[in-house]
Amino acid sequence: MKTLDLSTARTLRAAWLPLVAALVLAGCASTASVAPRAEAPARFKEAATASADAAATPVPAAGEWWRAFADPALDTLVERAAARNTDIRQAAARLAQARAIARTVDADRSVQVGVGTGANRAAGIGRTIDGRPATVLNAGANVSYELDLFGRLSGASEAAALDAASREALLQSARLVVQAEVAQRYLQLRATDAERDLVRETVAAYRDTLDLTERRERAGDLAELDVARVQTELAATESDALALDRQRALLEHALAVLTGEVASDFGLAAGEWTTALPSIPAGVPSTVLARRPDVAAAQRAAMAAQARLGVARTAWFPSIALTGAGGFASPDLGDLFKWSARAWGIGALLSLPLIDGGRREAGVQGASAQLDGALAEHRDRVLVAFREVEDELASLRLLDRQSAVQARAVTSARRATALSDVRYRNGMVSQLDLLDARRSELRNRRQALHVRSAQYQSTVGLIRALGGGWSV
Repeated sequence: MKTLDLSTARTLRAAWLPLVAALVLAGCASTASVAPRAEAPARFKEAATASADAAATPVPAAGEWWRAFADPALDTLVERAAARNTDIRQAAARLAQARAIARTVDADRSVQVGVGTGANRAAGIGRTIDGRPATVLNAGANVSYELDLFGRLSGASEAAALDAASREALLQSARLVVQAEVAQRYLQLRATDAERDLVRETVAAYRDTLDLTERRERAGDLAELDVARVQTELAATESDALALDRQRALLEHALAVLTGEVASDFGLAAGEWTTALPSIPAGVPSTVLARRPDVAAAQRAAMAAQARLGVARTAWFPSIALTGAGGFASPDLGDLFKWSARAWGIGALLSLPLIDGGRREAGVQGASAQLDGALAEHRDRVLVAFREVEDELASLRLLDRQSAVQARAVTSARRATALSDVRYRNGMVSQLDLLDARRSELRNRRQALHVRSAQYQSTVGLIRALGGGWSV
Protein backbone atom coordinates (compact mmCIF):
# COMPACT_ATOMS: atom_id res chain seq x y z
CA MET A 1 0.00 0.00 0.00
CA LYS A 2 2.82 2.38 0.84
CA THR A 3 4.54 1.49 -2.42
CA LEU A 4 1.36 2.32 -4.34
CA ASP A 5 1.00 5.68 -2.60
CA LEU A 6 4.61 6.58 -3.32
CA SER A 7 4.25 5.61 -6.96
CA THR A 8 1.08 7.66 -7.27
CA ALA A 9 2.77 10.68 -5.71
CA ARG A 10 5.66 10.43 -8.13
CA THR A 11 3.29 10.18 -11.06
CA LEU A 12 1.33 13.23 -9.94
CA ARG A 13 4.53 15.16 -9.31
CA ALA A 14 5.85 14.34 -12.78
CA ALA A 15 2.55 15.35 -14.34
CA TRP A 16 2.24 18.65 -12.52
CA LEU A 17 5.90 19.72 -12.54
CA PRO A 18 5.78 21.33 -16.01
CA LEU A 19 2.66 23.25 -15.05
CA VAL A 20 4.15 24.53 -11.81
CA ALA A 21 7.34 25.58 -13.63
CA ALA A 22 5.29 27.36 -16.27
CA LEU A 23 3.32 29.21 -13.60
CA VAL A 24 6.56 30.38 -12.00
CA LEU A 25 7.94 31.55 -15.32
CA ALA A 26 4.67 33.25 -16.21
CA GLY A 27 5.71 36.21 -14.12
CA CYS A 28 8.39 36.92 -16.71
CA ALA A 29 5.87 37.07 -19.55
CA SER A 30 3.94 40.31 -19.78
CA THR A 31 1.65 41.49 -22.51
CA ALA A 32 1.10 44.92 -20.94
CA SER A 33 1.76 47.79 -23.33
CA VAL A 34 3.20 51.18 -22.43
CA ALA A 35 2.62 54.28 -24.53
CA PRO A 36 5.84 55.35 -26.30
CA ARG A 37 7.06 58.84 -25.57
CA ALA A 38 9.02 61.23 -27.72
CA GLU A 39 11.17 64.06 -26.39
CA ALA A 40 9.63 67.43 -27.20
CA PRO A 41 10.69 70.99 -26.38
CA ALA A 42 8.33 73.12 -24.34
CA ARG A 43 8.05 75.78 -27.08
CA PHE A 44 8.41 75.89 -30.83
CA LYS A 45 11.53 77.58 -32.15
CA GLU A 46 9.58 80.00 -34.34
CA ALA A 47 7.50 81.12 -31.36
CA ALA A 48 10.48 83.10 -30.07
CA THR A 49 10.70 85.22 -33.25
CA ALA A 50 7.01 85.50 -34.15
CA SER A 51 5.15 88.74 -33.56
CA ALA A 52 2.74 88.76 -30.63
CA ASP A 53 1.04 92.06 -31.48
CA ALA A 54 -2.21 90.60 -32.83
CA ALA A 55 -4.71 89.18 -30.39
CA ALA A 56 -5.22 85.46 -30.74
CA THR A 57 -8.50 84.34 -32.27
CA PRO A 58 -10.60 82.29 -29.81
CA VAL A 59 -10.90 78.59 -30.62
CA PRO A 60 -14.43 77.81 -31.88
CA ALA A 61 -16.50 75.50 -29.73
CA ALA A 62 -16.65 71.74 -30.38
CA GLY A 63 -13.39 71.80 -32.34
CA GLU A 64 -15.01 73.41 -35.40
CA TRP A 65 -11.87 75.38 -36.17
CA TRP A 66 -12.98 76.45 -39.68
CA ARG A 67 -15.67 78.69 -38.14
CA ALA A 68 -12.86 81.01 -37.04
CA PHE A 69 -12.71 82.17 -40.69
CA ALA A 70 -16.28 83.52 -40.37
CA ASP A 71 -17.32 82.44 -43.87
CA PRO A 72 -20.78 80.82 -44.20
CA ALA A 73 -19.92 79.32 -47.59
CA LEU A 74 -16.89 77.58 -46.08
CA ASP A 75 -19.01 76.28 -43.20
CA THR A 76 -21.48 74.77 -45.66
CA LEU A 77 -18.77 73.09 -47.73
CA VAL A 78 -17.14 71.52 -44.66
CA GLU A 79 -20.48 70.18 -43.46
CA ARG A 80 -21.20 68.68 -46.87
CA ALA A 81 -17.78 67.06 -46.94
CA ALA A 82 -18.27 65.61 -43.46
CA ALA A 83 -21.47 63.91 -44.60
CA ARG A 84 -20.40 62.61 -48.02
CA ASN A 85 -16.63 62.57 -48.44
CA THR A 86 -15.47 59.12 -49.59
CA ASP A 87 -12.15 59.19 -47.70
CA ILE A 88 -14.01 59.73 -44.43
CA ARG A 89 -16.43 56.93 -45.27
CA GLN A 90 -13.56 54.56 -46.04
CA ALA A 91 -11.86 55.42 -42.75
CA ALA A 92 -15.15 54.87 -40.90
CA ALA A 93 -15.56 51.46 -42.56
CA ARG A 94 -12.01 50.46 -41.55
CA LEU A 95 -12.80 51.50 -37.98
CA ALA A 96 -15.96 49.38 -37.97
CA GLN A 97 -13.97 46.44 -39.29
CA ALA A 98 -11.29 46.87 -36.60
CA ARG A 99 -13.95 47.01 -33.87
CA ALA A 100 -15.55 43.83 -35.20
CA ILE A 101 -12.17 42.07 -35.15
CA ALA A 102 -11.63 43.25 -31.58
CA ARG A 103 -14.97 41.76 -30.53
CA THR A 104 -14.08 38.52 -32.30
CA VAL A 105 -10.73 38.28 -30.52
CA ASP A 106 -12.27 39.18 -27.18
CA ALA A 107 -14.85 36.40 -27.62
CA ASP A 108 -12.04 33.82 -27.24
CA ARG A 109 -11.80 34.77 -23.56
CA SER A 110 -15.41 33.72 -22.89
CA VAL A 111 -16.92 30.32 -22.21
CA GLN A 112 -17.80 28.57 -25.47
CA VAL A 113 -21.10 26.67 -25.41
CA GLY A 114 -22.54 24.61 -28.22
CA VAL A 115 -25.27 22.07 -28.82
CA GLY A 116 -25.44 19.30 -31.34
CA THR A 117 -27.12 16.11 -32.39
CA GLY A 118 -26.10 13.32 -34.70
CA ALA A 119 -26.37 9.70 -35.77
CA ASN A 120 -23.46 7.34 -36.17
CA ARG A 121 -23.66 3.87 -37.83
CA ALA A 122 -20.60 1.68 -37.52
CA ALA A 123 -19.43 -1.92 -37.45
CA GLY A 124 -16.57 -3.45 -35.55
CA ILE A 125 -15.60 -4.44 -32.05
CA GLY A 126 -17.98 -2.78 -29.62
CA ARG A 127 -20.04 -1.32 -32.45
CA THR A 128 -22.31 -4.22 -33.51
CA ILE A 129 -25.54 -5.78 -32.31
CA ASP A 130 -25.78 -9.49 -33.01
CA GLY A 131 -23.01 -9.17 -35.56
CA ARG A 132 -24.81 -6.43 -37.47
CA PRO A 133 -23.76 -2.75 -37.79
CA ALA A 134 -25.20 -0.59 -35.01
CA THR A 135 -26.64 2.91 -35.12
CA VAL A 136 -26.12 5.25 -32.18
CA LEU A 137 -28.09 8.47 -31.85
CA ASN A 138 -26.82 11.28 -29.66
CA ALA A 139 -27.87 14.78 -28.59
CA GLY A 140 -26.20 17.05 -26.10
CA ALA A 141 -24.26 20.18 -25.25
CA ASN A 142 -20.56 20.89 -24.90
CA VAL A 143 -18.73 23.58 -22.96
CA SER A 144 -15.13 24.68 -23.27
CA TYR A 145 -13.04 27.37 -21.62
CA GLU A 146 -9.35 28.20 -21.98
CA LEU A 147 -7.56 29.34 -18.84
CA ASP A 148 -5.65 32.54 -19.60
CA LEU A 149 -2.92 31.96 -17.03
CA PHE A 150 -0.15 33.56 -19.06
CA GLY A 151 -1.99 36.47 -20.68
CA ARG A 152 -2.13 35.16 -24.23
CA LEU A 153 -5.84 35.80 -24.70
CA SER A 154 -5.89 39.08 -22.77
CA GLY A 155 -2.84 40.30 -24.71
CA ALA A 156 -4.45 39.48 -28.04
CA SER A 157 -7.62 41.24 -26.91
CA GLU A 158 -5.67 44.30 -25.81
CA ALA A 159 -3.80 44.43 -29.14
CA ALA A 160 -7.04 44.22 -31.10
CA ALA A 161 -8.61 46.96 -28.96
CA LEU A 162 -5.56 49.17 -29.55
CA ASP A 163 -5.82 48.53 -33.27
CA ALA A 164 -9.41 49.73 -33.13
CA ALA A 165 -8.32 52.80 -31.15
CA SER A 166 -5.65 53.49 -33.77
CA ARG A 167 -8.28 53.26 -36.51
CA GLU A 168 -10.48 55.65 -34.57
CA ALA A 169 -7.63 58.16 -34.46
CA LEU A 170 -7.05 57.64 -38.18
CA LEU A 171 -10.72 58.43 -38.78
CA GLN A 172 -10.26 61.69 -36.89
CA SER A 173 -7.14 62.33 -38.96
CA ALA A 174 -9.09 61.72 -42.17
CA ARG A 175 -11.74 64.21 -41.04
CA LEU A 176 -9.08 66.81 -40.23
CA VAL A 177 -7.32 66.29 -43.56
CA VAL A 178 -10.58 66.65 -45.50
CA GLN A 179 -11.59 69.74 -43.52
CA ALA A 180 -8.21 71.34 -44.21
CA GLU A 181 -8.32 70.38 -47.89
CA VAL A 182 -11.80 71.89 -48.27
CA ALA A 183 -10.71 75.10 -46.54
CA GLN A 184 -7.54 75.44 -48.61
CA ARG A 185 -9.24 74.73 -51.94
CA TYR A 186 -12.08 77.12 -51.10
CA LEU A 187 -9.68 79.89 -50.09
CA GLN A 188 -7.66 79.31 -53.26
CA LEU A 189 -10.86 79.67 -55.26
CA ARG A 190 -11.75 82.93 -53.53
CA ALA A 191 -8.21 84.23 -54.12
CA THR A 192 -8.58 83.26 -57.78
CA ASP A 193 -11.87 85.16 -57.95
CA ALA A 194 -10.14 88.27 -56.60
CA GLU A 195 -7.28 87.88 -59.05
CA ARG A 196 -9.71 87.42 -61.94
CA ASP A 197 -11.46 90.66 -61.00
CA LEU A 198 -8.12 92.44 -60.89
CA VAL A 199 -7.01 91.12 -64.27
CA ARG A 200 -10.36 91.93 -65.86
CA GLU A 201 -10.10 95.44 -64.43
CA THR A 202 -6.72 95.75 -66.10
CA VAL A 203 -8.16 94.40 -69.37
CA ALA A 204 -10.79 97.15 -69.27
CA ALA A 205 -8.06 99.74 -68.69
CA TYR A 206 -6.06 98.42 -71.65
CA ARG A 207 -9.15 98.58 -73.85
CA ASP A 208 -9.67 102.19 -72.85
CA THR A 209 -6.04 102.90 -73.67
CA LEU A 210 -6.37 101.07 -76.99
CA ASP A 211 -9.41 103.20 -77.94
CA LEU A 212 -7.47 106.36 -77.15
CA THR A 213 -4.40 105.16 -79.05
CA GLU A 214 -6.45 104.20 -82.11
CA ARG A 215 -8.11 107.64 -82.18
CA ARG A 216 -4.74 109.34 -81.96
CA GLU A 217 -3.36 107.02 -84.65
CA ARG A 218 -6.25 107.92 -86.97
CA ALA A 219 -5.58 111.60 -86.24
CA GLY A 220 -1.96 111.12 -87.23
CA ASP A 221 -0.53 111.78 -83.76
CA LEU A 222 0.74 108.23 -83.25
CA ALA A 223 2.14 105.49 -85.42
CA GLU A 224 0.70 102.03 -85.99
CA LEU A 225 3.47 100.64 -83.78
CA ASP A 226 1.85 102.28 -80.74
CA VAL A 227 -1.46 100.58 -81.51
CA ALA A 228 0.26 97.21 -81.91
CA ARG A 229 1.94 97.58 -78.51
CA VAL A 230 -1.35 98.21 -76.72
CA GLN A 231 -3.01 95.36 -78.60
CA THR A 232 -0.21 93.06 -77.46
CA GLU A 233 -0.64 94.02 -73.82
CA LEU A 234 -4.43 93.65 -74.10
CA ALA A 235 -4.21 90.17 -75.64
CA ALA A 236 -1.62 88.98 -73.11
CA THR A 237 -3.76 90.17 -70.19
CA GLU A 238 -6.87 88.53 -71.66
CA SER A 239 -4.86 85.32 -71.89
CA ASP A 240 -4.03 85.63 -68.18
CA ALA A 241 -7.74 86.06 -67.44
CA LEU A 242 -8.56 82.87 -69.34
CA ALA A 243 -5.84 80.98 -67.45
CA LEU A 244 -7.43 82.10 -64.20
CA ASP A 245 -10.82 80.91 -65.46
CA ARG A 246 -9.31 77.48 -66.07
CA GLN A 247 -7.68 77.47 -62.63
CA ARG A 248 -11.00 78.33 -61.00
CA ALA A 249 -12.79 75.53 -62.84
CA LEU A 250 -10.23 72.99 -61.62
CA LEU A 251 -10.55 74.21 -58.03
CA GLU A 252 -14.33 73.94 -58.28
CA HIS A 253 -14.00 70.35 -59.49
CA ALA A 254 -11.62 69.54 -56.63
CA LEU A 255 -14.17 70.88 -54.15
CA ALA A 256 -16.82 68.69 -55.75
CA VAL A 257 -14.76 65.54 -55.09
CA LEU A 258 -14.01 66.63 -51.51
CA THR A 259 -17.72 67.12 -50.82
CA GLY A 260 -18.57 63.75 -52.38
CA GLU A 261 -20.48 65.24 -55.31
CA VAL A 262 -20.28 64.85 -59.07
CA ALA A 263 -18.22 67.63 -60.62
CA SER A 264 -20.78 68.05 -63.43
CA ASP A 265 -23.48 68.97 -60.89
CA PHE A 266 -21.34 71.08 -58.55
CA GLY A 267 -21.12 74.83 -58.74
CA LEU A 268 -19.92 77.65 -56.52
CA ALA A 269 -20.82 81.19 -57.51
CA ALA A 270 -18.08 83.79 -57.65
CA GLY A 271 -18.06 86.02 -54.62
CA GLU A 272 -16.11 88.68 -52.81
CA TRP A 273 -13.17 87.50 -50.73
CA THR A 274 -14.30 88.63 -47.27
CA THR A 275 -13.09 85.62 -45.29
CA ALA A 276 -11.55 86.53 -41.94
CA LEU A 277 -7.94 85.57 -41.24
CA PRO A 278 -7.61 83.99 -37.74
CA SER A 279 -4.60 84.80 -35.61
CA ILE A 280 -2.97 81.74 -34.06
CA PRO A 281 -0.94 82.42 -30.89
CA ALA A 282 2.76 81.84 -31.45
CA GLY A 283 3.30 80.73 -27.86
CA VAL A 284 1.29 77.53 -28.12
CA PRO A 285 3.22 74.81 -26.22
CA SER A 286 4.54 71.91 -28.23
CA THR A 287 2.60 69.48 -26.03
CA VAL A 288 -0.52 70.22 -28.12
CA LEU A 289 0.96 67.93 -30.78
CA ALA A 290 -0.14 65.01 -28.62
CA ARG A 291 -3.66 65.85 -29.83
CA ARG A 292 -2.73 65.25 -33.45
CA PRO A 293 -4.77 62.24 -34.51
CA ASP A 294 -2.02 60.79 -36.71
CA VAL A 295 0.44 60.93 -33.79
CA ALA A 296 -2.15 59.32 -31.51
CA ALA A 297 -2.79 56.61 -34.11
CA ALA A 298 0.92 55.84 -34.40
CA GLN A 299 1.21 55.72 -30.61
CA ARG A 300 -1.64 53.22 -30.27
CA ALA A 301 -0.25 51.13 -33.11
CA ALA A 302 3.06 50.92 -31.22
CA MET A 303 1.22 49.88 -28.06
CA ALA A 304 -0.60 47.17 -30.03
CA ALA A 305 2.75 45.93 -31.31
CA GLN A 306 4.02 45.75 -27.71
CA ALA A 307 0.99 43.69 -26.73
CA ARG A 308 1.55 41.31 -29.66
CA LEU A 309 5.17 40.86 -28.64
CA GLY A 310 3.95 39.77 -25.20
CA VAL A 311 1.49 37.38 -26.84
CA ALA A 312 4.27 35.89 -28.96
CA ARG A 313 6.35 35.24 -25.83
CA THR A 314 3.48 33.34 -24.20
CA ALA A 315 3.88 30.68 -26.88
CA TRP A 316 6.67 29.23 -24.68
CA PHE A 317 4.14 28.42 -21.96
CA PRO A 318 1.53 25.67 -21.97
CA SER A 319 -2.11 26.20 -22.82
CA ILE A 320 -4.77 24.78 -20.51
CA ALA A 321 -8.32 24.16 -21.65
CA LEU A 322 -11.28 22.87 -19.64
CA THR A 323 -13.96 20.95 -21.48
CA GLY A 324 -17.29 19.45 -20.55
CA ALA A 325 -20.03 17.65 -22.42
CA GLY A 326 -23.40 16.26 -21.46
CA GLY A 327 -26.39 14.78 -23.25
CA PHE A 328 -28.02 11.56 -24.29
CA ALA A 329 -26.98 8.60 -26.48
CA SER A 330 -29.08 5.63 -27.54
CA PRO A 331 -29.43 3.20 -30.45
CA ASP A 332 -33.18 3.83 -30.49
CA LEU A 333 -34.73 7.22 -31.20
CA GLY A 334 -37.55 6.54 -28.73
CA ASP A 335 -35.07 5.94 -25.92
CA LEU A 336 -32.80 8.88 -26.78
CA PHE A 337 -34.04 11.26 -24.08
CA LYS A 338 -34.60 8.73 -21.31
CA TRP A 339 -32.73 9.28 -18.08
CA SER A 340 -30.95 5.97 -18.49
CA ALA A 341 -29.50 7.19 -21.84
CA ARG A 342 -27.74 10.17 -20.28
CA ALA A 343 -24.01 10.63 -20.79
CA TRP A 344 -21.55 13.24 -19.61
CA GLY A 345 -17.88 13.95 -19.35
CA ILE A 346 -15.41 16.57 -18.21
CA GLY A 347 -11.79 17.00 -19.02
CA ALA A 348 -8.74 19.22 -18.90
CA LEU A 349 -6.08 19.50 -21.59
CA LEU A 350 -2.59 20.85 -21.06
CA SER A 351 -0.49 21.19 -24.18
CA LEU A 352 3.06 22.48 -24.64
CA PRO A 353 5.02 22.01 -27.84
CA LEU A 354 8.58 20.85 -27.26
CA ILE A 355 10.11 20.86 -30.74
CA ASP A 356 8.58 23.19 -33.32
CA GLY A 357 11.46 23.82 -35.68
CA GLY A 358 11.98 27.39 -34.37
CA ARG A 359 8.40 28.51 -34.99
CA ARG A 360 7.95 30.20 -31.61
CA GLU A 361 11.33 31.93 -31.75
CA ALA A 362 10.53 33.21 -35.22
CA GLY A 363 7.19 34.49 -33.94
CA VAL A 364 8.90 36.44 -31.17
CA GLN A 365 11.45 37.86 -33.59
CA GLY A 366 8.72 38.90 -36.02
CA ALA A 367 6.70 40.59 -33.26
CA SER A 368 9.84 42.36 -32.04
CA ALA A 369 10.58 43.63 -35.55
CA GLN A 370 6.99 44.83 -35.86
CA LEU A 371 7.38 46.73 -32.59
CA ASP A 372 10.62 48.35 -33.79
CA GLY A 373 8.86 49.47 -36.96
CA ALA A 374 5.88 50.85 -35.04
CA LEU A 375 8.13 52.81 -32.67
CA ALA A 376 10.05 54.23 -35.64
CA GLU A 377 6.76 55.19 -37.29
CA HIS A 378 5.63 56.95 -34.11
CA ARG A 379 8.85 58.92 -33.87
CA ASP A 380 8.62 59.80 -37.56
CA ARG A 381 5.10 61.16 -37.09
CA VAL A 382 6.29 63.28 -34.16
CA LEU A 383 9.23 64.66 -36.17
CA VAL A 384 6.99 65.43 -39.13
CA ALA A 385 4.51 67.16 -36.82
CA PHE A 386 7.20 69.44 -35.41
CA ARG A 387 8.51 70.20 -38.88
CA GLU A 388 5.06 71.10 -40.19
CA VAL A 389 4.33 73.43 -37.28
CA GLU A 390 7.72 75.13 -37.55
CA ASP A 391 7.25 75.48 -41.33
CA GLU A 392 3.88 77.18 -40.99
CA LEU A 393 4.99 79.42 -38.11
CA ALA A 394 8.00 80.55 -40.15
CA SER A 395 5.82 81.08 -43.22
CA LEU A 396 3.29 83.18 -41.32
CA ARG A 397 6.00 85.29 -39.70
CA LEU A 398 7.73 86.03 -43.00
CA LEU A 399 4.50 86.42 -44.96
CA ASP A 400 3.34 89.06 -42.49
CA ARG A 401 6.48 91.09 -43.19
CA GLN A 402 6.23 90.43 -46.93
CA SER A 403 2.62 91.61 -46.94
CA ALA A 404 3.60 94.95 -45.38
CA VAL A 405 6.40 95.47 -47.90
CA GLN A 406 4.21 94.41 -50.81
CA ALA A 407 1.48 96.85 -49.72
CA ARG A 408 3.99 99.70 -50.06
CA ALA A 409 4.92 98.44 -53.53
CA VAL A 410 1.26 98.39 -54.59
CA THR A 411 0.71 101.94 -53.33
CA SER A 412 3.72 103.21 -55.26
CA ALA A 413 2.75 101.31 -58.43
CA ARG A 414 -0.78 102.71 -58.37
CA ARG A 415 0.56 106.22 -58.00
CA ALA A 416 2.99 105.71 -60.86
CA THR A 417 0.20 104.43 -63.13
CA ALA A 418 -2.08 107.35 -62.32
CA LEU A 419 0.68 109.87 -63.04
CA SER A 420 1.72 108.12 -66.23
CA ASP A 421 -1.87 108.02 -67.52
CA VAL A 422 -2.34 111.76 -66.97
CA ARG A 423 1.00 112.58 -68.58
CA TYR A 424 0.33 110.27 -71.52
CA ARG A 425 -3.06 111.85 -72.21
CA ASN A 426 -1.39 115.24 -72.18
CA GLY A 427 1.40 114.02 -74.44
CA MET A 428 4.12 114.45 -71.83
CA VAL A 429 5.33 110.83 -71.70
CA SER A 430 5.56 108.07 -74.25
CA GLN A 431 3.21 105.15 -74.55
CA LEU A 432 5.96 102.82 -73.36
CA ASP A 433 6.08 104.66 -70.02
CA LEU A 434 2.34 104.18 -69.51
CA LEU A 435 2.40 100.51 -70.49
CA ASP A 436 5.34 99.84 -68.23
CA ALA A 437 3.65 101.56 -65.27
CA ARG A 438 0.41 99.67 -65.81
CA ARG A 439 2.26 96.37 -66.17
CA SER A 440 4.16 97.04 -62.94
CA GLU A 441 0.96 97.88 -61.08
CA LEU A 442 -0.74 94.68 -62.25
CA ARG A 443 2.26 92.57 -61.28
CA ASN A 444 2.49 94.07 -57.80
CA ARG A 445 -1.23 93.84 -57.12
CA ARG A 446 -1.29 90.21 -58.19
CA GLN A 447 1.73 89.53 -56.03
CA ALA A 448 -0.07 91.11 -53.08
CA LEU A 449 -3.00 88.76 -53.67
CA HIS A 450 -0.62 85.80 -53.81
CA VAL A 451 0.91 86.82 -50.48
CA ARG A 452 -2.53 87.19 -48.92
CA SER A 453 -3.57 83.80 -50.28
CA ALA A 454 -0.40 82.25 -48.89
CA GLN A 455 -1.24 83.67 -45.46
CA TYR A 456 -4.60 81.91 -45.52
CA GLN A 457 -3.05 78.67 -46.75
CA SER A 458 -0.38 78.73 -44.03
CA THR A 459 -2.99 79.49 -41.36
CA VAL A 460 -5.02 76.45 -42.37
CA GLY A 461 -1.81 74.43 -42.56
CA LEU A 462 -0.83 75.51 -39.05
CA ILE A 463 -4.24 74.58 -37.64
CA ARG A 464 -3.99 71.19 -39.32
CA ALA A 465 -0.43 70.70 -38.03
CA LEU A 466 -1.61 71.51 -34.48
CA GLY A 467 -4.30 68.84 -34.72
CA GLY A 468 -7.29 71.06 -35.39
CA GLY A 469 -6.99 73.53 -32.51
CA TRP A 470 -4.64 75.85 -30.68
CA SER A 471 -5.98 75.98 -27.13
CA VAL A 472 -3.59 74.91 -24.39
